[in-house]
Amino acid sequence: MPYGELAALGTALCWSLTAVFFAAAGARIGSLSVNLIRLVMALGMLSAYQAVARGMALPLDASPYAWTWLSISGLIGFCVGDLCLFRALLVIGPRLSSLLMSLAPVLTGVFGWLVLDEGLTLIELLGMGLTVGGIAWAISDRTPEKPGEQSTRTRRQLVIGVLLGVGGAAGQAGGLVLSKLGMGEYDPFAATQVRIIAGIVGFSVIFVFAGWWPRTFRALRHGTAMLYTGAGALFGPFLGVSLSLIAVQRTVAGVAASLMATSPIIVIPIVVLTRGEKVGVGGVGGAVVAVAGVALLMLR
Repeated sequence: MPYGELAALGTALCWSLTAVFFAAAGARIGSLSVNLIRLVMALGMLSAYQAVARGMALPLDASPYAWTWLSISGLIGFCVGDLCLFRALLVIGPRLSSLLMSLAPVLTGVFGWLVLDEGLTLIELLGMGLTVGGIAWAISDRTPEKPGEQSTRTRRQLVIGVLLGVGGAAGQAGGLVLSKLGMGEYDPFAATQVRIIAGIVGFSVIFVFAGWWPRTFRALRHGTAMLYTGAGALFGPFLGVSLSLIAVQRTVAGVAASLMATSPIIVIPIVVLTRGEKVGVGGVGGAVVAVAGVALLMLR
């Protein structure tokens, strides 16, 4: 059984659900507050699960090597990558930001080759190309620019936004590859705990300098937002991130990242059924191409 590939698809499904929950929470209390609160909630969930599954609530048995690389991975993935992405969304909008984030599987393949010495076969490269190309096609069709958005954007904003978008993709890719480097055969759920602890520390420092703690404490009193954040934490940092580590542990990092990136394809039927969104020819065509790429990667 292709356990790594199946875990990667499970990650994509979890991230599709997470996007819906975190969007609802972020609209109420702000994305930065959601980012930190979700990590704290997920750490609590993981600690409870690990206390039952391993008899150890915290990853105290992780080696110094694992703590070092997994912590760096958490800082790069959760803090640097996410902050770049959220800033890119504000500067250049969701369409260009999403398209730039589709570079993450490609960058993961490159980083995996450089850091982990992971090679890719011709079939794997073709499957990744189809998957990433289909995702980019579907995203570009489903998230058009608002009227006048392009014309009001300055060249400087465009350059900064593109750099931030690439930074977000690189942060996601680097975090995934360094997770595999630090994890080895260690328990993926415990490895996720290490990454989340590092992410919490990183965001806490950022919040001190940004003066964001008062807003975050106020956000905790918003019951509806906390319910959405809790649901997002369950399917995101708890299940989704843990499955992503299982995926990179069991298969090539670039292949896993390509399959994980299919969440924009998986979310299409969700938004059609729940929000009544219409999907154009590009959305359907991109989904078909991406699914063909997934089939190649699963059956290779």
